Amino acid sequence: MLHDPSLPTVLLVEDNVDDYRATIRSFEAAHLDNPIRWCKTGKEALDYLKHEGGFASEPEAPLPCLVLLDLNLPGIDGRKVLSYMKQDGAMKRIPVIILTTSSDERDVTQCYEMGASTYVQKPVDFDGLIRAVSRIKEYWFSVALLPVSR
Repeated sequence: MLHDPSLPTVLLVEDNVDDYRATIRSFEAAHLDNPIRWCKTGKEALDYLKHEGGFASEPEAPLPCLVLLDLNLPGIDGRKVLSYMKQDGAMKRIPVIILTTSSDERDVTQCYEMGASTYVQKPVDFDGLIRAVSRIKEYWFSVALLPVSR
């Protein structure tokens, strides 16, 4: 996948390798050329966002323009990542798309109450994932105005 380094980074927080690979393939099919940063756990995502842990050597790296966040992560789950982001002054403006298998109304309601920008249930087939990612790309990178990363 060719990424355009002049475009802002998208953070993908997903613990399942197969789901990660399918998402990357759907990005390619949708011609989403933004650099993608993959974090496999909630802790890794928070370390990336705060430039700590394994990401301490990247203090000047800009925040992502968009976060695709799975809810069901080992350790620190997606809800806690979302909560932390929306309580942090620098991160609260970053759009967070919940991309998860859960369609539980409690999850949907809780995520919106916590500040999620969009809640998308992962499609069960690859064609559905391509359609979902294409719509995400069209809206978030063609229609919506995103905040400037600092």
